[in-house]
Parts: sequence; C-alpha cells; structure tokens
Amino acid sequence: MNSISKVILLSATIGLGACTALETDKVDYRSAAKAPRLDVPPDLTQLNKDTPYTVVGGAVSANATKTTQAVTEKSDVAALAVGDVRIERAGNQRWLVVNRPAEKLWEPVKDFWQENGFLLALDQDKLGIMETDWAENRAKLPQDFLRASLGRLLDSFYSTPERDKFRTRLERDSNGNTEIFISHRGMVEVYTADRSNETVWQPRAADPELEAEFLRRLMVKLGVSQEQSKALVANSVTKQVATVTSLNGQPVVQLDEGFDRAWRRTGLALDRTGFTVEDRDRKQGVYFVRYQELTSDKAEPGFFSKMFSGTKANVALKYQIAVRSAGEKSTISVLDANGNPETTAVAQKIVKVIADDIK
Repeated sequence: MNSISKVILLSATIGLGACTALETDKVDYRSAAKAPRLDVPPDLTQLNKDTPYTVVGGAVSANATKTTQAVTEKSDVAALAVGDVRIERAGNQRWLVVNRPAEKLWEPVKDFWQENGFLLALDQDKLGIMETDWAENRAKLPQDFLRASLGRLLDSFYSTPERDKFRTRLERDSNGNTEIFISHRGMVEVYTADRSNETVWQPRAADPELEAEFLRRLMVKLGVSQEQSKALVANSVTKQVATVTSLNGQPVVQLDEGFDRAWRRTGLALDRTGFTVEDRDRKQGVYFVRYQELTSDKAEPGFFSKMFSGTKANVALKYQIAVRSAGEKSTISVLDANGNPETTAVAQKIVKVIADDIK
C-alpha cells in the first residue's frame, strides 16, 4: 500500500469515527465553562427563599409509595421504576420521582449539571430551583476532516448559532417523594431582515427530547444503569389532554387530569416558557409569577453584550396561575396580583402558552 492510499484510508477511518461519535452522543456541553458568562435577568436573582420544597399540607409518609416494580397509573401516563427512582410522562412532559428527601438530592443534582459542563446561574436550594447559564451544544458542530483530526485544538474557532439553558425544580409530593423537573429554554441566532451582516438572538421552542435525555442521564447519576435508564425513557405513552376554552368569560385551560398531575404539568410549562415563578402554594393551587411580553426591536443586535438584544421588554407584571380540580378534571386560569380573575388579551396569551406546552 503506497503512502497516498494510507492517507486516504486514515482519513476515512477518522471520518467514520467522527460520524459514529456524533450518532451515539447528541449532547456535549463540555465547552460551556469557556463561553462568556451571560448576565441573569434581575428578576431571576431575587426570588423569595421562604418556601423550601413546597409540600401539600398533612402527614407525609414515604411508605405509601411502591418503588420496587414497574407500574402504570393511567392509560395516557406511564410510570416506571428502578429502585427508588421512576420516570413519569404526560403529553410531551416528563419528570422523575425519587423516594429520597429533597435536601439529600440537591447536591447530587448540582454536581450533575457541573459534570455535564454547565455553570449555574441560579442556585436556590430553599426554593428548590437551580438554573444553568446559557451554553452551547458542541455535538452540533460539523465533524469535518480538519476538526476530527485536530480535535479541541480548533474548538475556539467553531461555534453554533444556538444556545441552551436548563432549569431544574425539586418539589416534594404528598407521599414524601421528591419530584424533579428539568425544563429547556433555547435561543437561536438569525440574521436581521434589513442588514445581512447583523444578527439577533431569538427564542426557539423548548426541546422535550433534550429534556428527556438529561432526565435519563440524571437517573444514571442517581444509581440507575445506562440500559435501564434508556428503557424507562422509551417505555412511555402520550396523549393530548389540554384544551383552551372560556369559563364565565375567562380564558382557561382544561385538563382531563386530577390535581396532582395538573399541578406538576402547569409548573413545568411555566418553567419551560420563560415565566419567572416567584413562589408557589400547592395547598391553595397557586403559582405566583411574573410575565413580560417581548416586542421586536432590531436596533440592538448582539448576543454576548445583551442576551435578549433584538427584543424590547415591556414591564414585567405579576400574576397568579390557579389550578382548580374536581375529580379527574382540572382548570388552569390566570388571576391578577390580587387574586381577581383576568379576562384580558394577556390572560388569553398566557393560557394558550401553557396549553401549547402541556400538549
């Protein structure tokens, strides 16, 4: 075999290896710590710390939960367990239920995100919420011959037009278990319509499959094997159960589910869609949030100088998101800061955002 043939063979081997790596691992945030740190909006750094891991009122007993075998609670929701960890799914939302105190899970979950290459921009154990900084998924970089050959030596010269951040929420349920929710938020860099040399960053849809992958990895961190975690994520079914309607002149979301599941799914939808959840009262069925509309403004391009350049924010207003249930039917509505029903166009937008995410 001559030298030219050897070079061609080597190139093919390296290229095949790069493709295989890309197919087997779609997530790689190892470079996140090297990215310029982005400012956290002020309303995310001043949350109330007085309600640690909100618990439903009444006695709590871990003995009421079976965690040693797989179970199915409803035809549209699969709940599968390995040891003291199980995953539940409803619609396009998934979450973990772990039979351990929330206080004992906080540090392992925190370590999990750091081990996966993220910096934490929000770390509030009293509220049960942590949030990563914006990061780049390096697995989406093109694996051409030059980069496959030189690896990270050229990493600083490559970048993708997307950024991701993840919020993790820990909450106790009525049986003493800890529910862990992971929600994704993404931004994408696009060229402005009027100037081809300028870009702005715009929100992109949450990725449920990316959330599922990190839930699976977190299961492994908590003691589930790789094979078991993949099986648990795969063994779930889905069904659309949310509709937007009007009740007494007020826009609402109606769910074919009881309170516990409706409460969980509403909280995850709020985390995913960018609301600032300042507090929550599960006993009363109320989330206290800030909501702020964004309008287009192309005069402020750039990403690292201002994360939300390209958008002009209105004043953030306070609302209450109420979850009311009767049997296996629940209604989600919007109240103003004083608890009065909201019938405005903003309320209509909020319920549509929640319903779209829950579906």
